Amino acid sequence: MMLDIRDLSVVFHDREGEAPFTAVDKFSLRMDRGEVVGVVGESGSGKSMTAHALMGLIPRSRAQVTGSAVFEGTDLFALSREELRRRQGRDLSIIFQEPMTSLDPTMRVGKQVEESLRLHERLSAGERRARALDAMALAGLPRPEEVYRQWPHQLSGGMRQRAMIASALVLRPRLLIADEPTTALDVTIQAQILETLKDINRREGTAILFISHDLGVVKALCSRVVVMRRGKIVESGAVDQVFRHPREDYTKLLIASRPARRKLRGGGADG
Repeated sequence: MMLDIRDLSVVFHDREGEAPFTAVDKFSLRMDRGEVVGVVGESGSGKSMTAHALMGLIPRSRAQVTGSAVFEGTDLFALSREELRRRQGRDLSIIFQEPMTSLDPTMRVGKQVEESLRLHERLSAGERRARALDAMALAGLPRPEEVYRQWPHQLSGGMRQRAMIASALVLRPRLLIADEPTTALDVTIQAQILETLKDINRREGTAILFISHDLGVVKALCSRVVVMRRGKIVESGAVDQVFRHPREDYTKLLIASRPARRKLRGGGADG
């Protein structure tokens, strides 16, 4: 067992007379090494908040995070901020959902991919560059040496997302959290990013927690799925089982609302 999340709850503090707001309510999930698990639900269901809690990205002054998240024997929620920072990127990493704004426009792409190496590893500039180029190639960026020198505005949306994936992979984390990584991309680029993530999972054995509102994307990538509504898990199981024989009315509505997809040329999936 690589990750064991039990009763994760995220409650935001009240503000001047407002009642506390529970964004995540007793979320529990176990993941094995190399497994790919999807978390689906409508906007506001608590998917991204779950991911941010696992990564320690929710300010403790704003919300109370309770429960446990034992990653390879260590409860992430029991770590100090400094201890958690040492594990971020090295053991678990996250890809955010907005490639057009998540990269720093004032820094060249290669230097941003190297950022985690500067924080966590004692390497020479040449060694950091070599590791960054390897990660960029693994993320499917064409001509990594050329892209390394470019600015974010010179890249397409799909290439920016691959640069973000490279940044998340440069330390070879064992768990990759992908928070809506294909939302802002067109369907052709979505299919390419999914193939990249599948390849990373096969070649590196990286476990992936894939968060999305798009059931077709989850079906194409994941072996198991968790369905969330209003901060709670309402259904979970093997992807084929949940999609073919959903038990909950909410899951049935999600599946029924999924738009039909045309099969993509060049090997894309129809979802």
